[in-house]
Amino acid sequence: MGLQEPRKTGSNHPDRDAQFEHIDQQAREFQSKGQPLISVDTKKKELIGDFKNNGSDYRLTGCPDEVRTHDFMDKDLGKAVPYGVYDVSANAGWVSLGIDNDAAEFAVNAIRLWWQNIGKHLYPNATAIMITADGGGSNGSRVRLWKVQLQKLADEIGIGISVCHYPPGTSTWNKVEHRLFCHSSQNWRGKPLTSRLAVVELIEATTTTTELEVRCELDTRTYEKAIKVSDKELASLNMERNEFHPEWNYTIHLRSIATA
Repeated sequence: MGLQEPRKTGSNHPDRDAQFEHIDQQAREFQSKGQPLISVDTKKKELIGDFKNNGSDYRLTGCPDEVRTHDFMDKDLGKAVPYGVYDVSANAGWVSLGIDNDAAEFAVNAIRLWWQNIGKHLYPNATAIMITADGGGSNGSRVRLWKVQLQKLADEIGIGISVCHYPPGTSTWNKVEHRLFCHSSQNWRGKPLTSRLAVVELIEATTTTTELEVRCELDTRTYEKAIKVSDKELASLNMERNEFHPEWNYTIHLRSIATA
């Protein structure tokens, strides 16, 4: 008998390694052609205000930051929702800091803002974009609205979008996690996030030995959750599913003006 931590059980997906190999092959192909390859995900929501933040910060001995006892959201200050877009080839990150819900429309709008502000300038001759994403959340493989919004984005920018999802339980392998978010989180360890502007500044101050560059912008829009997408609307997408795990790997092609 003794103190023991709970241990997760369950086996990995049988095609886990094969999907990793598929993602790697697709990524190499896109990069060899000079096409943009981005990794995307949402970081956990952060409460804005004088709340305790895990970690420690350098301060005078005996003078720690005083924070609230309980972590109840301040209705006036709200929360911050960081959605990250990491450009693998350029080693550069874009973070949209939302104030509302982590919805599929918010996720795709973050990709849109990255393209408008950075992507189209770095890749003026791009004919396709590759996205690697987790299997769940606002950009999940089963989220219909994610695919609908990607179709709108593809039609808008005139570029097809290929998506590869990581298998269940492997989100930590998504590059946005260990090349962007893990470093940006270090900047606010032990610091109360007193305003959304402070979060933006802390994210943009992220630096690494590999010269990571990060831009962050506040997205003040509100996004509705649980928007229903009908079978008819889903069928109208110009989506090509890969033969290998089509639920994880697919390409959104441009639609004609008549069907867009």
